[in-house]
Amino acid sequence: MISFAIRTRRRLRAVRGVAPVPRFGRAVRYPRLASAVAAGVFATPVAMLAGPVGGVVVAVYVLVVASYGLRRTREVARTRARSQALDALAALAADLRAGLAPEGARAAVQPLVDGVPLVRDRVAAAWRVADVTGAPLADLLDRLEVDLRSLDRVRLAAAAHAAGTRATAGLLAVLPVAGIGVGYGMGADPLHVLLHTPAGAGCVAAAVLLQLAGLAWTGRLSRIGGELR
Repeated sequence: MISFAIRTRRRLRAVRGVAPVPRFGRAVRYPRLASAVAAGVFATPVAMLAGPVGGVVVAVYVLVVASYGLRRTREVARTRARSQALDALAALAADLRAGLAPEGARAAVQPLVDGVPLVRDRVAAAWRVADVTGAPLADLLDRLEVDLRSLDRVRLAAAAHAAGTRATAGLLAVLPVAGIGVGYGMGADPLHVLLHTPAGAGCVAAAVLLQLAGLAWTGRLSRIGGELR
C-alpha cells in the first residue's frame, strides 16, 4: 500500500510539472475584450481599402473566430485541470491509506483540487461526512473519484457526438465564400455589388445575421450540460 502511495505521489508531481498554462493567458481571461481588439485591428485596414461594409463584415467574422478560438483554449485548459484534479484525488486517497495525516495530505493536493469547483466541493462534502459519521475517508474519496470520472466520460462522449454538429456549422459558415468564387467564375463582380451598392449591403447584412443566428443555434444544440468545472 505504501509503495502504491509513493507511485501515485510521483505521478502527481509529474502532473504538476505540466500544469495547464493557456496560450494568450490575458486573452483567455478577457475573451470579449480580446476578440473586440482583434476585430478592430483586422477590420480597420479592410474598411479603409474596401469601404465600411467590408470593414463591418471582417469585424464580425474576426470577432466570431476569435471568440471561438479563445473559448476552445479555455476548454482545453479546463479539461486538463479536471484530469489533474482527479489524479490528485486518487493521490489523496492513497496517502490516507498509507497513514499520512489527513490535513497534511489534503494540503499537498489542495491547489489542484481547488482548481475545479465541483471536485473541490465534493471533497469538502466527503470530508464533512467522514468527520460526522466516522466513515473511512479514503473509501469515500475512492467512490467520489469513480463517480467524477464517470461524469467526465459522459461529458467527453457528449462532446464527441456534438463534434459533427459543430463541423456542419463551420462548413455552412464558409459556404458564402464559395458562392463569391462561383460568381467570379461566371464573369460577375460579386464583391463590388456586395460592398458598394445599397442592395448588396442589404444582402450582406441579411447573410451575416442569418449566419450568426445559425451559429448561435448550433452552439445551443451542441452545448454540453452537467460539465465538470
